[in-house]
Amino acid sequence: MRTVVFTLAAAASLVSSPLPAQESTPSTFQQPPPRAIAAEPPATGTVMRTNSMNVLDDRTRLGSNDFVSFRVVEDRDNESQRLRVNDNGQLEVPYIGLVQAAGKTSKELAYNVKAALEKEYYYHATVIIAVDHVSEKSRGKVYVIGSVKGPGPQEIPPDEDYTVSKAVIRAGGFGDFANKRKVKLTRKGGQEVIVDLKRVIEEGRTDEDVAVLPDDRIFVPQRLINM
Repeated sequence: MRTVVFTLAAAASLVSSPLPAQESTPSTFQQPPPRAIAAEPPATGTVMRTNSMNVLDDRTRLGSNDFVSFRVVEDRDNESQRLRVNDNGQLEVPYIGLVQAAGKTSKELAYNVKAALEKEYYYHATVIIAVDHVSEKSRGKVYVIGSVKGPGPQEIPPDEDYTVSKAVIRAGGFGDFANKRKVKLTRKGGQEVIVDLKRVIEEGRTDEDVAVLPDDRIFVPQRLINM
């Protein structure tokens, strides 16, 4: 009987005391916490966080001395590049050279660059452009003349999507006999656009407003009055 008791006691002690190798096994294959994997933060903001052109900024218009981040998603080995809009309003883009950027939003510019890249260099290009820094310098002047209360030149704000309606409002608003439906915007190159500010301001059709560029001229005519 003593032999049996001793054998059972020894077996019980083996079951209750796991082997050293069994204790170390779980810790050997334990996955590290997620924080340890993501050791490197993204180098830039929006550009490094998205692969979709649909979410790019389509409101802020670029001007001289603005800085943007640029990358092509298909270039997976390349980091984003910081590019500057030069004094002539152009951006020097890799492969294609100088591209007009002033007056365009990041989204508009990205689609223009995409089209140029796909002509010669890419079968498909996903171009990501985001504003890094907006210049604090004036972007130039716009001139408001005609039937407004305070005609004259205006500085284009560096951090604002400046439009024909905003320029007229800053000029004190319309004169008493202004023709709000036929406000004429003349570009530096001679292009003319007629803007119906009655629809924009009074009817809320802000989609018909037009962004201004340096050296634009806004002319508010008078209504014809039959006596």
